[in-house]
Amino acid sequence: QVQLVESGGGMVQPGGSLRLSCAASSRTGSRYAMGWFRQTPGKEREFVASISWTGGTTYYADSVKGRFTISRDNAKNTVYLQMSSLKPEDTAVYYCNAGGLGYIQGDYWGQGTQVTVSS
Repeated sequence: QVQLVESGGGMVQPGGSLRLSCAASSRTGSRYAMGWFRQTPGKEREFVASISWTGGTTYYADSVKGRFTISRDNAKNTVYLQMSSLKPEDTAVYYCNAGGLGYIQGDYWGQGTQVTVSS
């Protein structure tokens, strides 16, 4: 069991940067792989990036590869998504996810944080 809280979303112009954070809390202290997904109105939630518990393995959607970087600090129980060279098509609600594997989502979700890329 884990609770996830995202932060860091906001509005930014194309080409700008944002860093999202996801703070995780677990009563059992389980070691979860973590990921980020995003969703826009009328579309299914899509995979963005994920990272293993150790941080040794990362996965990225082709659409964000080279622009986004996922990382984690287990001492702080926090996962980050550094987003650079943002494009209007990156506009979405971004959700933190725990318990997945690779490109597959897990059962635990945060409430989401809005990212809007617009001039």
